[in-house]
Amino acid sequence: MPEDDLTLLIDAARRAGAVARGFVGATAKRWDKPDNAGPVTEADLAVNDLLLAALRGARPDYGWLSEETEDNTDRLGHERVFIIDPIDGTRSFVEGSDTWAHSLAVAEGGAVTAAVVYLPMRDMLYAARRGGGATLNGAPIRTSEVGKLAEATVLAARPALVAERWHGGAAPVFKRSYRPSLAYRMALVADASFDAMITLRRTWEWDIAAGTLIVAEAGGSCTTARGAPLRFNNPDPRVDGIVAGGPSVQRALIDALA
Repeated sequence: MPEDDLTLLIDAARRAGAVARGFVGATAKRWDKPDNAGPVTEADLAVNDLLLAALRGARPDYGWLSEETEDNTDRLGHERVFIIDPIDGTRSFVEGSDTWAHSLAVAEGGAVTAAVVYLPMRDMLYAARRGGGATLNGAPIRTSEVGKLAEATVLAARPALVAERWHGGAAPVFKRSYRPSLAYRMALVADASFDAMITLRRTWEWDIAAGTLIVAEAGGSCTTARGAPLRFNNPDPRVDGIVAGGPSVQRALIDALA
């Protein structure tokens, strides 16, 4: 990884925040994607355009995978690839909430090497470089050391608690909370605001690539919902859910899942 990939992502994320703040949530033009794929706004596209120009302009030999760019197989031939969600939590953006985020990552050989999750309305910038630790606004962060599920706070949507998804026909006891943005959920695990997060639906790479490295570099563990290692820049850019957390709680969740 070029030494300044993380610097490039940080600068691009802050520029993206300035663009996104120029739109006012509910007044931004909005429409629904085909096949019930969720909403998109003019802000998503404006941020995507800025990031594409800034990042590919600086690294034309890197591939590109973004929620707001039509995918193709070209990226599969690149050693390194940008994996981008211009605005993660578009529904929150439309509602005027401050919990949406920009999620930016570089992957090399299937592994994320540099990552940023930035919440412009809260001025919270999470960052990580492989082997270099994770930070929030420049200060080091670490995942929770809670070891027992019964004592854990877990970020999860209600469908994750469906009985048949768990051994014994019931979800284990833990305190459940929720945030709409997957990238933000992972960041909150990395800084120990929560002990773990789970999502059991198939998950797009751009939602989790940056958060995966930030959690790992903060001392946590991330796998698919089946406990398999995460790999990025796949031909089908989706993974089989994700479980992230401090190592003990993360392992306990994986063991409890059916």
